[in-house]
Amino acid sequence: MSNTVTRDRPWLFRTYAGHSTAKASNALYRGNLANGQTGLSVAFDLPTQTGYDSDHTLAKGEVGKVGVPISHLGDMRMLFDGIPLEAMNTSMTINATAPWLLALYIAVAEEQGADIRKLQGTVQNDIIKEYLSRGTYICPPKPSMRMITDVAAFTRENLPKWNPMNVCSYHLQEAGATPEQELAFALATATAVLDDLKTKVDPQDFPEMVGRISFFVNAGIRFITEMCKMRAFVDLWEEICRDRYGVEDAKYRRFRYGVQVNSLGLTEQQPENNVYRILIEMLAVTLSKNARARAVQLPAWNEALGLPRPWDQQWSLRMQQILAYETDLLEYDDLFDGNPAIDRKVEELKDLARAELQQIDAMGGAVNAIEYMKSRLVDANSDRIAAIEGGTTTVIGVNQFMAGEPSPLTSGLDAVMVADPDAEADQIDRLEDWRAHRDSEKLKKALQELGKAAREGRNIMPASIDAAKAGATTGEWGDMVRDSFGQYRGPTGVSAAASNRVADLDDIRDQVNAVSERLGRRLSLMIGKPGLDGHSNGAEQITARARDCGMAIHYEGIRLTPSEIVERAEKEQPHVLGLSILSGSHVSLVSDLMDMMQRAGLDIPVIVGGIIPEKDADTLRRKGVARVYTPKDFQMNVIMKDIVELADPEKVAAE
Repeated sequence: MSNTVTRDRPWLFRTYAGHSTAKASNALYRGNLANGQTGLSVAFDLPTQTGYDSDHTLAKGEVGKVGVPISHLGDMRMLFDGIPLEAMNTSMTINATAPWLLALYIAVAEEQGADIRKLQGTVQNDIIKEYLSRGTYICPPKPSMRMITDVAAFTRENLPKWNPMNVCSYHLQEAGATPEQELAFALATATAVLDDLKTKVDPQDFPEMVGRISFFVNAGIRFITEMCKMRAFVDLWEEICRDRYGVEDAKYRRFRYGVQVNSLGLTEQQPENNVYRILIEMLAVTLSKNARARAVQLPAWNEALGLPRPWDQQWSLRMQQILAYETDLLEYDDLFDGNPAIDRKVEELKDLARAELQQIDAMGGAVNAIEYMKSRLVDANSDRIAAIEGGTTTVIGVNQFMAGEPSPLTSGLDAVMVADPDAEADQIDRLEDWRAHRDSEKLKKALQELGKAAREGRNIMPASIDAAKAGATTGEWGDMVRDSFGQYRGPTGVSAAASNRVADLDDIRDQVNAVSERLGRRLSLMIGKPGLDGHSNGAEQITARARDCGMAIHYEGIRLTPSEIVERAEKEQPHVLGLSILSGSHVSLVSDLMDMMQRAGLDIPVIVGGIIPEKDADTLRRKGVARVYTPKDFQMNVIMKDIVELADPEKVAAE
């Protein structure tokens, strides 16, 4: 190697972080920055993501669990206290409330004396993937698209260094997407946004706005395929920018992306193996220079067990730093150019993705194809799970090489971090104090103007910034969106017809039929998702498998209060009630629901699934929960047999 070769700059090192309170998260950010992190990636809690204040009924048990609660300008000040925003590159994983959180960010930056034209960062602002995989949407697709492009048009005029949208295919893969589906659905989302944005910016400015669309992708364990997927992304985006939008300047056709590698494949069994998985998956987005990520954040090895500690996040950060600074990776040109095997795989993925894109375009684009894309993801995830159950996909420690020494890393009470149990009360106290000390007249005028801007079709950002400065809360902004545009319940992706993708169901079907005969009607399973958790993969897969086994199913999707679930259980009278909660709020939500069921006189077996530590599982069992399932319970046919047993009147009578 010549001594004159210039070593590439490394990608941005990020850690996706935020929990408990703005104050606790601020301390975490400062610590990560001191450890060498070069950008911030903010995780918001579910009430903030879905436009509710921390004291709303749906927010109970969810405050500070999966991210930081931001209810008003005071919280945002606290979150970035001592962190100069003008010098920071901040990624905010926020979608339905992206205009509001960006408004709060701008307001804090101005208070710091920053020139907002120098602000650098990204709001994810991809609501389409929320309908498909994550569930933090508020209103229907068309007004959601309008707000996405409002943000983009505003940044064009006021924040020239800000990325107004980060097309997120990460959650598509977490919902089961194949590589070609991740390619196609993400690119279809980007074109839907750009088609709408063309109506809001001058034609001469449009190519630059194309260049400011970035992507946030996933990388799974099949790292050669994943690396080829990234090269396919580069080629397809170049093709779309050139042929669909006529972008001539090559710098505006560059595919720019950040990444978090796969969390779906992290295992509760032998969790120390996750370190190797994360490292291998990182290679997919760093080895190929011409398709290398601009920013990387890695999950922690113990995320299948609970909330990672600062030390766990530091370990993931060190993994990036070792690859970037100790190896010679950044000293070479692309290692894969001209490789015939790589070229063949890239072309195969591009052809498959183009076919999906043509199908979506024929439906009128991504906004009109949401139900189609959702069903494709549910089917793909069913195939993935069936392959693990059947052993055709090997997962070490799960379906092969299960025996081994217990992990010393998971022993002890401090193996994972526990969210501060007093954080929710503290957040609500400060929210009440904030409301009590606002200028009510100024607030009223700002909210009225916000509503008028929404209804009249004006860009929502200026009025959102004014509302932020007037002291409006996240819930008040969210109520304006709901009042102006209506609420929305997305498709579940679970079709009514049974499939034959899973073998060996005949025995379970026979059991379902026999128990149904003894019950005098078809064995009925109701699935409910209490709270604001929108990760519906588990609920969808249990629903689909129960349907395939011949059960009657009742599943209406996400975001229900415990009282709503109890009311529906009273109406439907299912034989078994299943609850899916992945946000960490299982104890609070299930306790409330069990108490309500007891008061209603409902004697229905309850099963619960989620990322639930054993101590919490014991608590739920004491509350009367019949079965608790965690990520280690991947054999869904075993769960089906449990449901049959719980519903069987002969078994119940024998007990």
